[in-house]
Amino acid sequence: MTTAAERDSGSESAEQAQQSLATAAARNLATTTKTPPQMQGITSRWLLRVLPWVQVTGGTFRVNRRLSHTLGDGRVEFVSTGSEVRVIPLELTELPPLRGYEDQEVLSALADRCEQRDFGPGEVIVEEGAPADRLVLIAHGKLRRSVRGRYGEDITQGVLADGDFVGDDRLTGQTGTWDHTLTSLTSGTVLTLERRAFDAVLADSDSLRSHLAATRSLIPSQRTENGESAIELASGHVGEPPLPGTFVDYDLSPREYELEVAQTVLRVHTRVADLYNHPMNQLEEQLRLTIEALRERQEHELVNNRQIGLLHNAEMRQRVHTRSGPPTPDDLDELLATVWKDPSVILAHPKAIAAFGRECSRRGVYPQSVDYEGHSLPAWRGVPILPCNKIPVSRQGSTSIMAMRTGEKAQGVVGLHQTGIPDEYSPGLSVRFMGINEKAVMSYLVSAYYSAAVLVPDALGILEDVELGH
Repeated sequence: MTTAAERDSGSESAEQAQQSLATAAARNLATTTKTPPQMQGITSRWLLRVLPWVQVTGGTFRVNRRLSHTLGDGRVEFVSTGSEVRVIPLELTELPPLRGYEDQEVLSALADRCEQRDFGPGEVIVEEGAPADRLVLIAHGKLRRSVRGRYGEDITQGVLADGDFVGDDRLTGQTGTWDHTLTSLTSGTVLTLERRAFDAVLADSDSLRSHLAATRSLIPSQRTENGESAIELASGHVGEPPLPGTFVDYDLSPREYELEVAQTVLRVHTRVADLYNHPMNQLEEQLRLTIEALRERQEHELVNNRQIGLLHNAEMRQRVHTRSGPPTPDDLDELLATVWKDPSVILAHPKAIAAFGRECSRRGVYPQSVDYEGHSLPAWRGVPILPCNKIPVSRQGSTSIMAMRTGEKAQGVVGLHQTGIPDEYSPGLSVRFMGINEKAVMSYLVSAYYSAAVLVPDALGILEDVELGH
């Protein structure tokens, strides 16, 4: 005899009994709709897209230029012990008068005579009109360079920072007076070398006197602002005056760029390739993602490689600093002025683009957008600003912004590759079958060959010390 509670329990079990096929079981008969393998590391790779690629048949690309006599356009490096800062003696050869000088003993004597000065914000390091009788090496900090305007106002001419120097021409030429003022924007340190200290070392060194005399004889008396020998021309004359004769000299040791390589070995088991190729080809998907990673590395190397990377191949006079830290419209104007001959693009880290947008909003400036290859992109002065996450951001939150002119005919920046290589999969990239090992694993060698060249120095400009945290 059943109780009322048992009858109620039985009725509930009948109501909960499954009446149709469950979805978990039905999936065994269904074909799952799926996507190809996704990869978060794939980016737009704008740098690879905007560079015009030049065919390098022989594997080496030579950049021939006019002979230039600009000496020592580098930066000076320092070492510090506690609060004491000292210039590395060999780094003094970055100064124009000392370029190529190799006497370590004399260089050490000059380094020992450099005097350290620590400063705070707002201090005057060099004053316009004061006697220019010393070399100033900036070890750390930012200095604003300004001149007195026609009506007594201060006119900013730029910012100097770590490694820059002024007054190198005062060591060997006429002292005169400073034609500008250097005022500190931050705290920092400079090293100064007095003219009398330099003359004392010069008096005791025959090799240094010979080097300076040889340097002066190499540099022509008339040069262009780019350091090239002036081409003698005549214009505006009447009658039959004698015309000047001239010639164009070439650099005897032009730079050559060899193609770099990025490689990896892709391994796929034959059982996977044989049995699991529907609906997607396993080998093709493995190869696709491998090539994407290889192209990402290629763009990274074109930006950061110490031999061919654009961040390391911009000349020092093509590098400018921000005036206050964050990237302002004034800073981007200064950057575009370095590549004023028809700039093509600006490349910046996405965070730098956001920082520039904040500065524009703060000033009430709204940059226009341009249509570039079907994309609506922010621009400044009509030059598109393209994102590139390969430009590094330091731990302190600073980065760089690049502006460039592209194209071989425009004497700009070009990419280098070689097409028609064996087993070519795409331009400059090959996929070569390496065989099957004793474990039934197939191997494919995936190789990408590439490089980049700056044809003339003013094709690439860098805005440095761009702060993102403001």
